[in-house]
Amino acid sequence: MGDRSPQRLAYVLLLFAPLLMSSNMLAARWVEGSVPPVALAFGRWLLTALLLLPFTAGGLWRHRSAVAAEWPTLLLLGALGMGVCGPPVYLAGVTTTATNIGLIYSTTPILIVVFGRIFWGEKVSVRQAAGIALCLAGVLAIVTRGDPGTLASLSFTAGDLWTVLATLGWALYSVLLKHRPSRLDLTARFTAITLGGVLVLVPFLGIEAALGERALFDARTVGIWVFLALVPGLGAYLLYGKLVAMVGPSRTGLLMYLVPVYIAGLAWLLLGEQPRLHHLAGIALILPGIYLGTAAPAPSPAAEAGSR
Repeated sequence: MGDRSPQRLAYVLLLFAPLLMSSNMLAARWVEGSVPPVALAFGRWLLTALLLLPFTAGGLWRHRSAVAAEWPTLLLLGALGMGVCGPPVYLAGVTTTATNIGLIYSTTPILIVVFGRIFWGEKVSVRQAAGIALCLAGVLAIVTRGDPGTLASLSFTAGDLWTVLATLGWALYSVLLKHRPSRLDLTARFTAITLGGVLVLVPFLGIEAALGERALFDARTVGIWVFLALVPGLGAYLLYGKLVAMVGPSRTGLLMYLVPVYIAGLAWLLLGEQPRLHHLAGIALILPGIYLGTAAPAPSPAAEAGSR
């Protein structure tokens, strides 16, 4: 019998990672445009890189030939993960709710499966498809409050469209992270990707400043940057990268289905919003869906015989 510890660890991390990711969406709504979006993203990722470099600079220098060879991929991942997934989310927080951001982001697993199938010919098992269907049904139960008729009255704002753009970027980031292997370890690679994202954001920061939008270097802004760098920055991205390496992008992407559940729970704790029956129904569908979608396939009898 094989060691099941890595699989158990993956399940634990899959439950914890959405909590860290939800914090970015809640922060986007809380900030509500008080800090310019590009400056907010730039400060977050610059601080993240500065926190990482004391631990990774030596490794990056030793593997500078790998960095030089992989820089197009690192820059592309930085553009997607820190650029496309950065300012658009903070722009979205001005005109839409954190719940809407979380719900739109929860479509990521479907996009990951689609991109993986189109560009890399990834196969999707019946079990995974069933898990995705259950998760999607759970999200719909939450967004419709248990009444499918409310779908006809849903409206979308500019913030929702910005979130769609960020969601597309996140799905591509997730798939590329798996299908563009690296000679760098997880933390060193993430540092290089972060630096690539900071470079991509520089010209947009200049444009934003030229338009008169500048961040104030006060205690509140610095505090926001520190929180974003530590929690949804270092915590969420490193954990997400670890999960992609452990179970693959398609199964890791399923954790996005938990984001609206976590946001609803945090709204209850922080804002006093009471959970309703449709929240419980959604959770009851999402959790088994994640299990089905992330469980490793059972080895075939031939494979078991060959391993003896």
